[in-house]
Amino acid sequence: MPQDSRKILLVEDEKAIRDAVTAYLEREKYSVVGVGDGQSAVEEFEKRQFDLVILDLMLPKLSGERVCRAIRDGSDVPIIMLTAKGEVEDRIIGLELGADDYLIKPFSPRELVARVRALLRRTHLDAEPQLEVLDFGDLKIDVSGHKVEVEGREVDLTASEFKLLTTLARYPGRVYTRMELVEKVLGYDFEGYERTIDSHVKNLRAKLGDDPRHPKWLYTVHGVGYRFEAPKKPEPEKDDEKAAE
Repeated sequence: MPQDSRKILLVEDEKAIRDAVTAYLEREKYSVVGVGDGQSAVEEFEKRQFDLVILDLMLPKLSGERVCRAIRDGSDVPIIMLTAKGEVEDRIIGLELGADDYLIKPFSPRELVARVRALLRRTHLDAEPQLEVLDFGDLKIDVSGHKVEVEGREVDLTASEFKLLTTLARYPGRVYTRMELVEKVLGYDFEGYERTIDSHVKNLRAKLGDDPRHPKWLYTVHGVGYRFEAPKKPEPEKDDEKAAE
């Protein structure tokens, strides 16, 4: 897919930042629609199809959190959240709402463009046909159809959550460090973003109904990272006649 066919919704209330980011993105041949408040963001998103959303957390009229929820109600479009908050828990609010990545203000427009490029590249690769279905009984992952079912019920996952699940599930029992998962799931290796993976795992567990205290699929390896385990299938009962022999 050529870059110039990719449309980005930029939601940022500070005009100077919005103009600077727009200039950098357009220099990379992306098509950008910029708005300055949350209500306009929701209206623009409903009017046209976007390939990615860059969303400030602090917005007038409608907060970034509410905009993110509104988008996630009907779309798995990649979202990069912008936040000026310094506390770790505040920084990951967007991820818990379904954002795929985040940047802390002040940020380099060049880094933002690199994140956009990596996220769009990964999303495009995930959309390419891959004839693969991972079947773990109650959990089925249709890689080619980009669908996940738990006990026959389809579960809606963001692009990053789906990538995280398939990465872990392809190699049951293998332990991945957080930084390995950052690189594989987010498309880059950036020190300090391990907590991004923790947030995605938390969201994934909630959607799959996988209790972290008694996990069925997703296990925490303390001090290291995470692994996926395929539940053991019950052994078939022995044939009575063979048992008698």
